[in-house]
Amino acid sequence: MSETALFGNYARSNLSFDHGEGVWLVMADGRRFLDCGSGIAVNALGHSHPHLVKALQDQAAKLWHVSNLHQMPEGERLAKRLCEATFADKVLFVNSGAEAMEACIKCARRYHYDNGQPDRFHIVTFEGAFHGRTIATIAAGGQAKYLEGFGPKAPGFDQVPTGDLDALKAVIGPQTAAIAIEPIQGEGGIREIQVDFLRALRRICDDNGILLIYDEIQTGVGRTGKLFAHQWTGVEPDLMAIAKGIGGGFPMGACLATAETAKALAPGTHGTTFGGNPLAMAVGNAVLDVVLGDGFLEEVRQKGLSFKQKLAGLVDSHPKVLEQVRGNGLMLGLKCVVPAGDYVAAAREAGLLAVPAGENVVRIMPPLTISEEEIATAVERLDQAARAVEELVEGAAE
Repeated sequence: MSETALFGNYARSNLSFDHGEGVWLVMADGRRFLDCGSGIAVNALGHSHPHLVKALQDQAAKLWHVSNLHQMPEGERLAKRLCEATFADKVLFVNSGAEAMEACIKCARRYHYDNGQPDRFHIVTFEGAFHGRTIATIAAGGQAKYLEGFGPKAPGFDQVPTGDLDALKAVIGPQTAAIAIEPIQGEGGIREIQVDFLRALRRICDDNGILLIYDEIQTGVGRTGKLFAHQWTGVEPDLMAIAKGIGGGFPMGACLATAETAKALAPGTHGTTFGGNPLAMAVGNAVLDVVLGDGFLEEVRQKGLSFKQKLAGLVDSHPKVLEQVRGNGLMLGLKCVVPAGDYVAAAREAGLLAVPAGENVVRIMPPLTISEEEIATAVERLDQAARAVEELVEGAAE
């Protein structure tokens, strides 16, 4: 029998952290690691942010859960703030990114059902996408490694190559309900979607009565220097899934929608036990207090540019290890020449945490509160990791 009572579905490192301080994670023995993974883009404001801690503590002393059978004033407030800052008119709170995507999928299908087109339930997604781990969202993502062993792929999803309008038009028909896309593919390797392609998607949707869904689970809540990544493009969706950063570490997500689209989820059509509970709403409002504060997003843009420039220098210095820097704001990626997992391990040895992704890319996604001094420290540790990998490569070649 295994020593752990936990399922073995995670390939965990041997690190165990005692507490966090801003962009740092600290082990019980005092070792400190610069967190450039942010819990996979979750800890947008770092660890133990005082405003978030106070909001959670204050709410925990009052009320944790009452269910959606009753009014939720803080949820009303958070929803209004999200609507005021985005395209949306309505918000549905859930617990995770996968649940937010499920809500988008159900809303899109029900929208067409309510409009007398029940056969219009297919959703087009793009190769390299990642939309979650439920049966429906692994079908939406379409990646074989996530589908294997879980029975037939859930019907109603078509994948096409990203950027290929001809392939997209070939699968669109009277069965198409929606097109779903990440403005930047995170798990797919920090692959930015071109503005012209998003504009083309919006035109195709408008011309064919199709809904446009954005998955901003990883790209949202300031990660790229705008509240949401699509706001750089001016191309708005009908539905949007968010999670990760909006909770700052507390599990929460949301489906945002236009008023017309949101009408599809009438009483009885969808629900969640924990979604939008008082604890989550308190933290979500606290996150927006900071992210929407004066100058915050401008600072993220400036720090993102600085970090990307420094990473570009790192790539130039280590051509045997690193090939390219990608991304926008503080959602950055290093495409590797060596296996990305080797570079992640070397970075961990150097005291920096990063996250692997598709296309042999290492994601660099620190808390948005990282300072210029900490960026410099991060680059020093990434340089140390690259030198360590170079030594291994050269040693293997001898």
